[in-house]
Amino acid sequence: MTYLLNKLTIILGTVIAASAAVPAVAQDLSAGKSFLETFDTFDRSFWYVSDGWNNGGHQNCTWSRKQINTENGALNLNYSEGQSKDRKYLCGEVQTRGRYGHGVYEVRMKAATGSGLNSAFFSYIGPSDKKPWDEIDFEVLGKNANQVQVNQYINGKGGNEKLIPVAGGADQGFNDYAFVWEQDRLRYFLNGQLVQEVTDKSKIPTNAQKIFLSLWGTDTLKSWMGTFAYNGQTTMTIDRVSFTALGDKCQFPESVACNID
Repeated sequence: MTYLLNKLTIILGTVIAASAAVPAVAQDLSAGKSFLETFDTFDRSFWYVSDGWNNGGHQNCTWSRKQINTENGALNLNYSEGQSKDRKYLCGEVQTRGRYGHGVYEVRMKAATGSGLNSAFFSYIGPSDKKPWDEIDFEVLGKNANQVQVNQYINGKGGNEKLIPVAGGADQGFNDYAFVWEQDRLRYFLNGQLVQEVTDKSKIPTNAQKIFLSLWGTDTLKSWMGTFAYNGQTTMTIDRVSFTALGDKCQFPESVACNID
């Protein structure tokens, strides 16, 4: 996700301070109602648009509401040239205002093209919400869009990365990414196929989280995301995103929730 590999060094002290006051047990994991978003319109009472700030020195762009638009039933998150404060690029991110717990999280998206960029679908909660840092990620790293990285953070601890091949390239067409989060199991799916399963409870988040969609770039994280080179505006396009609470009816025919055990 946008809050990346080395962010532990950026906010570790804050995470520790927050987590010291919060037991490492499940928090509001029945929170959040099932929804299917197809972006025929954009509901700002449901979605929060990041605007006017960035996540730290590793990010070379400023979040901007001008980089968000809906068109033909899809959400576009753009990355383009544009001065804002000390950054000369602008990028787009949205997040749910509500928090979600155990269930099926799904997105159909086409990643942006460009080395040094990160097209991400993830869930996250952290110190800004007075919670420990928990997170579940799908990230297409621009240095190689023929794969997607899955990962999760539990109380600020990551190191669970796995790279999954994406046939044809994640930036060349739409693909379906999903994770199924349960108390004792976390499963990642790509185009309906199981690609990663986690059963170690110490590696499964325990706090309800917000859902994020984001596109951003870096000048510094070259080994992870590739050397940045701007080649004109690029776009991450989201066709749909959904959450299905455990036990609820699946919401569209292709949903992972229709077929999981």
